[in-house]
Amino acid sequence: MANSASGMAVHDDCKLKFLELKAKRNHRFIVFKIEEKIQQVIVEKVGGPDESYDDFASSMPADECRYAVYDFDFTTNENCQKSKIFFIAWAPDTSRVRSKMLYASSKDRFKRELDGIQVELQATDPSEMSLDIIRGRAL
Repeated sequence: MANSASGMAVHDDCKLKFLELKAKRNHRFIVFKIEEKIQQVIVEKVGGPDESYDDFASSMPADECRYAVYDFDFTTNENCQKSKIFFIAWAPDTSRVRSKMLYASSKDRFKRELDGIQVELQATDPSEMSLDIIRGRAL
């Protein structure tokens, strides 16, 4: 089903992979891209459970927008093991203006398809989604 505002559909695989990340914890992260030719959000890359945050960060292209979800495991100050699912809207300054507008206008509809996101982050450069920032937003 396409969104009237941006005309963007969401491929079933996006929801399926997200459910696997959330429920089965098969994945550490998922990177999504908008395939403009077919007006659909698709899965671009899936990171295995043993991949690190650096693996995830290096999956984000330097000059193209992406959406991503990252399953962040951490220990609270009370020594409890927890995890939070982050949604990251990646829109680097060097990406095309049209691309930034497309990702911005499709973001809310896409996020609604992924039930269970706990923290949202917008980043235009790698420093805005550093591990320290992720950790700070999780606690």
